[in-house]
Amino acid sequence: MNKKNEKRPRESERHVEAVAKTLSILECFTDSEPELSLKQLTEKTGLNKSRILRLCGTLASQGFLIRMPWSNYQLGPKLMMLGKIYERTNTLVSVARPILRELASLTGESASLFVTEATKRVCLARAEGTSLIRYAIREGDLLELYVGAGGKALLAYASEEFRRQVLNSSVLERFTPSTIVERDRLEEEFEVIRRQGYAVSKGERTSEAAAMAAPVFDDEGKVCAVLTVTGPVQRFSTERCLEMLKSLKASARKLSLLLGNGEGVCTVEKGD
Repeated sequence: MNKKNEKRPRESERHVEAVAKTLSILECFTDSEPELSLKQLTEKTGLNKSRILRLCGTLASQGFLIRMPWSNYQLGPKLMMLGKIYERTNTLVSVARPILRELASLTGESASLFVTEATKRVCLARAEGTSLIRYAIREGDLLELYVGAGGKALLAYASEEFRRQVLNSSVLERFTPSTIVERDRLEEEFEVIRRQGYAVSKGERTSEAAAMAAPVFDDEGKVCAVLTVTGPVQRFSTERCLEMLKSLKASARKLSLLLGNGEGVCTVEKGD
């Protein structure tokens, strides 16, 4: 075969295995498991102990991990430094944080900022609500796009090609009896979301949780993120949803304005 005619891999398909395996170690740590043993890392990554030791030693030497006196590992200070740099330089996150805090205070429910990440959505920032009972989502969590108000609001304003990619990429999982997995029903709901300018979900991903979401528009009039309020489903009556919707839409408009959208609204054809 002529090498000139060989198809080069896309940039997203290129990776160095050693780097990928090293990063998989860092992804093992969570809020509930901030400290892990060699055995736990082996079980979570599927790597053998000798390789884990080498990779963890490298990470520890560079400050990405800390090896405790009893040989367990914790995340190191270098990650916090990089995270702070990311937060300071990511305009969306830094601008959204005070708006999220205000939204959580006004509604009493937890407020989150979501953006599209590949074929899922990721929580970039979050502010806890004032109520004692809250629905827990952590910054950095990856969730589905076709389930829940936040995901469906992002998908509703995405291009038709991207929606097809997401909905046809795999079998859509039904998390609860309220989860919609039929593609035609989802498309109908996307049309409703675009028409009314917000999304509501009740018990779709977790039976006990409900959410509302409103789109955030950038300086080109395209949806770059969504703001959501989330809480126990019993607190999302029709009357209360209407009350919270005022604060939610006002917060989304405020964030859109701060991101350069002069009108705080969509200025391109919805769905494109």
